[in-house]
Amino acid sequence: MARVYNFNPGPAALPLPALQRCQAELLEYPGAGLSIMEMSHRSKEFEQVLADTQALFRKLMGLSDAYKILFLGGGASLQFTMIPMNFIPAGGSADYVVTGEWARRACKEANLVAKGRVAASSEDKQFSYLPAADALDLDPAAAYVHLTSNNTIFGTQWSTFPDVHGKPLVADMSSDILCRRTDFNRFSMIYAGAQKNLGPAGVTVIFLRDDFADTANKNLPTLLAYETHRKNNSLYNTPPVFAIYMIKLMLEWMENVGGLAAVEKTNQQKAELLYKTIDESGGFYRGTVRSDCRSWMNAPLRLSSEELETKFLSAAKKEGLVGLKGHRSVGGIRVSMYNAVSLEAIQVLTDFMKAFQKSH
Repeated sequence: MARVYNFNPGPAALPLPALQRCQAELLEYPGAGLSIMEMSHRSKEFEQVLADTQALFRKLMGLSDAYKILFLGGGASLQFTMIPMNFIPAGGSADYVVTGEWARRACKEANLVAKGRVAASSEDKQFSYLPAADALDLDPAAAYVHLTSNNTIFGTQWSTFPDVHGKPLVADMSSDILCRRTDFNRFSMIYAGAQKNLGPAGVTVIFLRDDFADTANKNLPTLLAYETHRKNNSLYNTPPVFAIYMIKLMLEWMENVGGLAAVEKTNQQKAELLYKTIDESGGFYRGTVRSDCRSWMNAPLRLSSEELETKFLSAAKKEGLVGLKGHRSVGGIRVSMYNAVSLEAIQVLTDFMKAFQKSH
């Protein structure tokens, strides 16, 4: 077996212990006599997987019992539509902080079904910074305030979240959920597509606080109403059984390495090592965002020419460093350092970066 160092932005790296556990249980889930992929979502075995996954989330996040934890299909992009459908009342609006492509799309989708108002944006400088917390133009009548905690394409991340003055705070945490400790209980709703920092593609996890959920529109198509999934514990229709199982293995791995405190420490070390290499390159490698807004999860960078970037990517692949190409909309290089990407992987990458700079 010759595994490469995986820096893909999503679907992304999974921890080897979780993959090995999956491999060992794939043909026969313990005590079930069949694979998890063949298992009924109504079986007692899967109900236990679901309960264990929810319990692990609560423990790792310090999440109160006021939240329902839901598992839905459609990716985070479906939530862009479901959230305004459920929570913006007729004639009302919600505030959106637009700090990247996914935040922009969330606001666009809100305006297809209701009214999404831009409370702040960093598009004027190609999303290279985050708006100051005290510069948000918040509407006191807004149904909620929506933000994207980490921007995978442009590489900014909220290190602290803005005060929204008592309004419900909704966050898309698809690309940095559980990367560090934070007060998750301050959010009325968190949602995250699993394929970046939680598990494989195919499931979106929603953390929905009861007081916010109780305000939802009750006159919606069945599967587009959060109330349907709250009442049925995500079992109204067939959930993505295998993807949920893999999230459980990912969370168990996080617990085994020391929980969010340990994960945070490693993520900080990875980010510091990479950005130090960039900053000390004398301009050979150039970051694309303001230094105080740098993401721990996604680090875009440029070289002096597209030709040199192509050489970098080719040479990196030969060294077993894959998934480093920047998003097609912006080009360049992008290093994704999700939870399952090891410190060793970043050390190997930065050694390669130094050697590449020396030879070019």
